[in-house]
Amino acid sequence: MSDERKISEVLARYVRATDRRDGRAQGGLFTDEAVVQIHTKTGPDSYEPFGEPLVGGAGVEYGVTNLMAAHPEGGSSHHITSDHLIDVDGDHAHLNAQFVVFETRAFARPADGWPAGASGLQGTVRPIESGYYDTDLRRVDGEWKIVRHSVLLDMPYAVAGA
Repeated sequence: MSDERKISEVLARYVRATDRRDGRAQGGLFTDEAVVQIHTKTGPDSYEPFGEPLVGGAGVEYGVTNLMAAHPEGGSSHHITSDHLIDVDGDHAHLNAQFVVFETRAFARPADGWPAGASGLQGTVRPIESGYYDTDLRRVDGEWKIVRHSVLLDMPYAVAGA
């Protein structure tokens, strides 16, 4: 398998772990000294850091496990990434990819069954986030690991009371 394909798979595992809220799996994709920073868009081509960076795989695991909201009953999320730009230079690589996150909410099945005429999927899907992942990786013991990961959100991020 090519290095580019292996690097793409790191991102695929990252977004799946995020969707499952699996901090352990996501943390395992990072080196011990990795830095993860979220940025919010402030202008056409400008971003500013949001919150404190997470450091290392343990920091990422903690963040996913303790800081991300759990999905509500019947809910999940799905990340879609596209347009992967990957540059490999020996044991170092850079990845930039676009992403969109969709929120899905399944309707609860009524106790007496679906109403007459109901057909197809029952629930909603809506986009809730978009942006870019800008990521540096390093080959460690033959495996690609993330050493720097910037999440560049297309919109501001609000926190209640801030």
